[in-house]
Amino acid sequence: MMKRILVLAMVLAVCITAVVWTANADGWNTAAGGWNAAADPSITEEIRTIVEKGLNGLVGVKYEPITYLGCQVVAGRNHAVLCKASPVTLNAIPTWKILFFYEDLQGNVKLINIADFDFGTLCTYGSPAE
Repeated sequence: MMKRILVLAMVLAVCITAVVWTANADGWNTAAGGWNAAADPSITEEIRTIVEKGLNGLVGVKYEPITYLGCQVVAGRNHAVLCKASPVTLNAIPTWKILFFYEDLQGNVKLINIADFDFGTLCTYGSPAE
């Protein structure tokens, strides 16, 4: 199980790199507001608290934080966290989601977006070249 999580974390690191990569000569987007991949993808107590605050009052789905993907410095910080989403219904099939949170300068947290994480769209290996 741990090996699967580590492999998933490595795949996600590549994916988040593709998301935040820019075409400039320096590589990483260093402009104000640019996303920075997490140096350590571990779910720390700080990240767990951000997720809990952001999900406060949300019902119907249980989100388990798996990997911290990175942050964006704005007037506060935006955070991206990969989560396992399990609907609280009978025979629910878990899925993967990327949750985006905004943390203001006072420490208040708001969930700002939930993005589907679709493995099928990430890999085109074996697809004919266009």
